[in-house]
Amino acid sequence: MCPGAALGILHYKANVEPNSPALLQAFDAALARLAAEYQMDSIAKNPHIAATRSAYKALGKSPHEYRNAAEAMLRRVVKQSGLYHINNIVEVNNCISVSSGYSIGSYDTGCLQGDVELRRAPEETHYPGIGKGSVNIGCLPVLYDAEGPFGNPTSDSRRAMIQEGERDIVSVLYSFDGPAELKPWMDQFAGMLQQYCGVTQVDQQILE
Repeated sequence: MCPGAALGILHYKANVEPNSPALLQAFDAALARLAAEYQMDSIAKNPHIAATRSAYKALGKSPHEYRNAAEAMLRRVVKQSGLYHINNIVEVNNCISVSSGYSIGSYDTGCLQGDVELRRAPEETHYPGIGKGSVNIGCLPVLYDAEGPFGNPTSDSRRAMIQEGERDIVSVLYSFDGPAELKPWMDQFAGMLQQYCGVTQVDQQILE
C-alpha cells in the first residue's frame, strides 16, 4: 500500500470501565511532560507523526485537513486544551499514542467479522466516526473487515468502538516508518494494561 507500513497488534481481554485515579494521575503526568517537551511547530517533526503525514500525502490525502490522531491530540496537549476521558482502555490507548507519535486504534473484536486488512480507501468513502458525523476516509489507510471499513489513523468508526463491559479487544499501532520502534511501545502499552486495567495476558504481533 505504501513503503514502510507496519502494524503493531495487541490482542487481549479486558473489563472496560471508568478510569481509576491512579490511571488518571499517570495520564496527566505524561501530558505535563509532553506539554513541556513540544511546541506547536515541533509536533510534526516527531518521526512517527512525520512518517504518517508523508504516507497520507503519498496516498492522496492532505495531512493538514486530515491530521492523524497522534498529531491532533498532541496539538491539544500543547495548547493546554486537554483530552477527553472515556474509559480505561481508551485512556491507555491515547497515553501511548501521544507519548510515541504512533496513531493507535482499539477495536472490539466482537463487532468485527472475518479477516482484517489495511487498504487505501476509495475516494469519497465515508463512515460514521466516533463523536462525529460522517467522516470522509477516502484515500486514507483504512482497516477493513468483511463488513467494510472500521478504523484508520485519523478517526475510527463507531461500529467497533470500545464500550464498557467485558470485551475482547485488539489495539493497533499504525507505523509508516517501519517496525523497528514498535516493540518497545507495544511493551509499554501492555504494561499499562496490566498495571491499570487488570489485563493478565496480552498477545503481541507485528505485521509488515
